[in-house]
Amino acid sequence: MTVLAIDAGTTGVTALVVTEDGSVASKGYEEFAQHFPEPGQVEHNPEDIWQATLSACAAALRGTSLRPSCVGITNQRETAVLWDRRTLAAPRRAIVWQDRRTAGLCGRLRDAGHEPRVSELTGLRLDPYFTATKLTWLAEHDPGVWAGVTSGAVAVGTVDSYLIARLTAGARHVTDPSNASRTPCTGSRPAGGSRSCASCSACPSRRCRRSCPTSGRSAGPTRPPSSGSTCRSAGSPVTSRRRCSGRRASMWAT
Repeated sequence: MTVLAIDAGTTGVTALVVTEDGSVASKGYEEFAQHFPEPGQVEHNPEDIWQATLSACAAALRGTSLRPSCVGITNQRETAVLWDRRTLAAPRRAIVWQDRRTAGLCGRLRDAGHEPRVSELTGLRLDPYFTATKLTWLAEHDPGVWAGVTSGAVAVGTVDSYLIARLTAGARHVTDPSNASRTPCTGSRPAGGSRSCASCSACPSRRCRRSCPTSGRSAGPTRPPSSGSTCRSAGSPVTSRRRCSGRRASMWAT
C-alpha cells in the first residue's frame, strides 16, 4: 500500500509519498503565512493551509509514478478552525495553538473552581494552548461568525477535520480521538461526549466533529478540489497511525 502522507504543520505543509516498506518515494513542501494581529495572538488563514496542502501534494505526486491508495494526515492539533459547510470557505482566520489571547478566560475559570472538573473529564489543565477556550473567545468576540456555528451553517474543528472536509468536498466532518482529546470540547469523544466541560461552554455539542477511529474505514474517498483541478490521488481513501514529531497522524479510509 502506497500512502500520501500530509504533515500540516504550523509554518508549512509537507507531503510524502511513502511505499509499503516505509521508503519515501517523493516529497513536496509549501509554507504559508503567519498573522500576528496583536501581541500574543497568532492566526492562520485556513485557505492558505489548504492551498499549501494542494501545492505540497502536487509536488510529491509529480515526483513519482506511484499512485497512493490512501491519504494520512498529521497536523498542528489545537488550532481552532471554522468553515462554511456548503462552500468550505473560512469566515475568519484560525486561532493557532500558540495564541495566548484566552489567558484571562482560563484564569477566571480556574478562579471559579472549574479546573478540577475539566481535568477529570479531559485529563488536561486550563490553558490557552487548547482549543476549547479559543472557541469560547470567538463566541464572545465574533458574534457574527458564531451565529453561523449556532445555526449549523458553519463547522467547528481543528486542522485535521478542516483538511478532511476539503479533501472529501465537504462530505465528512470528522476527527480521531487523539486530536479530539486535545481540544477539549463537549461531544468530541466517541463515548461520554455529552458530559459538560466548562472550558468550552459556548460550543453546541451537536456542532462538534464526530470522532472516528484513528485508522479504519470511516471518512470516504478524496474528491477533486474543483472541476478545473486535477489530482492523481482523487478517489483515494483518506485513511491515522502513530504520533509523528509531537503531532498525531489522522487517517481515515472507506
